[in-house]
Amino acid sequence: MTERSRRPLAGVLAAMAVSLTGTRISAIALPWFVLVTTGSTARTGLVALCEMAPYVLVKAFTGPLVDRIGPRTVSWITDVVSAAAIAAVGLLHLVDVLSFWLLLLLVAVIGAARGPGDLSKEIMVPVAAERARVPLERAAGLAGVTERLASTVGPAAGGAVVALLGAQTALFAIACCFAAGSVLIVLLLPGRRATEPAGSVPDTDTDTASEDGYWRRLGAGFRFLRRDPLLLTVIAMVGVTNLLDAAFATLLLPVWARESGNGPGAIGLANSALGIAAVLGSLLAATVAHRMRRRPVFFAGFLLAGAPRFLILAVDVPLWAVLAVFALGGFGAGFLNPILGALNFERVPGELRGRVNALGDSLAWAGIPLGGLLAGTAVASFGLVPVLCTGAAAYFLTTNLTGLRPEWREMDRKPPRPRSPGDEPPDADAGADAASDGRGTAPGPGTAGDLTSARP
Repeated sequence: MTERSRRPLAGVLAAMAVSLTGTRISAIALPWFVLVTTGSTARTGLVALCEMAPYVLVKAFTGPLVDRIGPRTVSWITDVVSAAAIAAVGLLHLVDVLSFWLLLLLVAVIGAARGPGDLSKEIMVPVAAERARVPLERAAGLAGVTERLASTVGPAAGGAVVALLGAQTALFAIACCFAAGSVLIVLLLPGRRATEPAGSVPDTDTDTASEDGYWRRLGAGFRFLRRDPLLLTVIAMVGVTNLLDAAFATLLLPVWARESGNGPGAIGLANSALGIAAVLGSLLAATVAHRMRRRPVFFAGFLLAGAPRFLILAVDVPLWAVLAVFALGGFGAGFLNPILGALNFERVPGELRGRVNALGDSLAWAGIPLGGLLAGTAVASFGLVPVLCTGAAAYFLTTNLTGLRPEWREMDRKPPRPRSPGDEPPDADAGADAASDGRGTAPGPGTAGDLTSARP
């Protein structure tokens, strides 16, 4: 049994807070920067593609490497790379040498770095909770509230900075956030063992970095997911909603703000209304959700968080009505990630957390790179309102039809008993096989945003 310390958990949550705030600011500043400098919705969608495609691809294949190198090291290095790349965008534009193709390259670097960086922080949450002897469900709730607070502060700050000082200034603010995340990880988590469970440090004689070892470890994650119908169904459904959310956040909302005359400040207000309500929903979920059946709460949350946001932008209503609908959607969204986090805690063995989370996240996020590109092409061809109405219909049908599948009944079953923090983790391949037949049920990471995107 390790000595109790709350420092790793505080460090992980603080690093998540500043890094996610930078990500949320960039969700407003970067699309607006491209939109106002190029005037092209298609190019704005292409930039979103070049950011998210490397994010998904790199994240999918770095799970075994993160398990081997250590999430702390990967986290601070990728934060430094992200900060340098976003700062380069601002500096090169400042001296008027930023071509569109160079912008695409730098955005791709940012996406490639954010993937393993976000994965590393997800992995560190449950391990830091073990070190602090905090219940995993409470740690997931804290991570969820952290994510929602970042989703509230980030859009508000992003909209304000873009409106008052311009998108270029916002780029430097994003770089500062990523750099701060790296510094917090280095200072508050001073050693590798602070973010690794007991017995998890690899044996250099047996756990080599050879290609065979890498693919064998990655295969264990694939086998685990293949044998869990509920997680596969969740990933498939969330993959579609993530595509729609990406289209909404990276293109449809900015285009609406420009065409309606509300400007970038309205983007920040709308996302802040959603974020504040989502924080309240997350806090309420942490308090009472364990007394409620998960399945109806989960699908009711999606019903509020999905289609209404699209429909309200398709009609000519005052800004206060838009903010009210976004707040309602945020309240529903606040219940989603705690439920998804609990599912991961219960179903994913701890020794497989890097591989399973990397693969699950990447599959669920696979459509995100196409969201902005498809939306930009569709808006250019058919106009904003028809695309918003189509997105609302697709969101509604996806979340409701998927809920009819029988494996969703497993959501409401009593969770298995988790492994204690001091237990020795079994072999990764054995853990995958055991999990498939009901054994090896130690909790995995399941932090906010594992299977759902940050949109909403």
